[in-house]
Amino acid sequence: MSSELSHDEILHYSRHILLPDVGKEGQKKIKDASVLIIGTGGLGSPVSMYLAAAGIGKIGLVDYDVVDYSNLQRQIVHGISTIDTLKVESARTRLLDLNPAIDVIPYNDTFNAANARQIAEKYDIIVDCSDNFPTRYLTNDLCVFMGKPYIYGAIFRFDGQVSVFDARRGPCYRCLFPEPPPPGSVPSCGASGVFGVLPGTIGTLQATEVIKNILGIGETLIGRLLLYSALDMTFNSVRLRKNPSCKVCGEYPEITELIDYDAFCGISSNSENTDFDIEPHELAERLQRGDSILLIDVREPQELEISRIENAENVPLGQFSAHTNRFDRDKEIVIFCKGGTRSMIALYQLHASGFKHLRNLRGGINAWAREVDPNLPVY
Repeated sequence: MSSELSHDEILHYSRHILLPDVGKEGQKKIKDASVLIIGTGGLGSPVSMYLAAAGIGKIGLVDYDVVDYSNLQRQIVHGISTIDTLKVESARTRLLDLNPAIDVIPYNDTFNAANARQIAEKYDIIVDCSDNFPTRYLTNDLCVFMGKPYIYGAIFRFDGQVSVFDARRGPCYRCLFPEPPPPGSVPSCGASGVFGVLPGTIGTLQATEVIKNILGIGETLIGRLLLYSALDMTFNSVRLRKNPSCKVCGEYPEITELIDYDAFCGISSNSENTDFDIEPHELAERLQRGDSILLIDVREPQELEISRIENAENVPLGQFSAHTNRFDRDKEIVIFCKGGTRSMIALYQLHASGFKHLRNLRGGINAWAREVDPNLPVY
């Protein structure tokens, strides 16, 4: 049975209630709804704020990170006052300030196969505001198994995508992307940059689809992928079809329970990565005493305008495989990037080609700036 609206709520939501397609009964549906938001970063900020303002009765927030100064260029749910605090708590405080009549439940954890079902079962709609492929495939499969709509959004530099995947009424995410891209082929926002207002556009579209789904109004993005370009200011819609051979929602599904999504996406565990690590101070000491080390910087050229390590050779990751044959196999090679992810991908390429003397600068040039050369900026 629908919850009644208080006088304060009627005033708060009056502009909604005045809409013929919403009305008082529609606002009650919004109040009775529950939405889980995975990620409280660039996309999660506008999604959570607009859903809170709209009066979604219960909002769950899943994130395991803390607020960093570099987040504030786009993650508008956070602020200077909440730097170094848990993102879910920072976001919860902001949402309750925006609308104290709602319930906001924080989950300070990774969203993974072990806890996803237990968290998601309490919510009607799942909104994916993550920035990685394992979470997208996990969210998709979970929603197929649990019969819940999956509100999808993704951003890259100046471009974004939005869709609604609901296997009960149309295709799922795996129908569109049966297999993940090769590891490292799609850089993160931290590596490639992102236009600050882009998450606002895509996140607002995701929030729009959530509310339409709750109210049952308009035409949702089920069976369509909306493509947005901020540079061209264009929207294009691509029709999607259900894949009868889909491994999750097809006629004869092969995947019937949640799997190891990191392994599925080819992501190695942290314990494997650390075997190659060299600490910033150790590298600095060895360079100072003149050890023969080839330093390779796999960042993009524009990143060199921010910070550099002297005598490092720049070979951007996208061009790296074309240059491996000219590296000296007998020389120790230390590879670095901004934070250590791209450099590890490059290291594995060399390792697969037979190179033996390989190290990855732990934490990348940002760790070098913090621990060795404070004259360099962190970005």
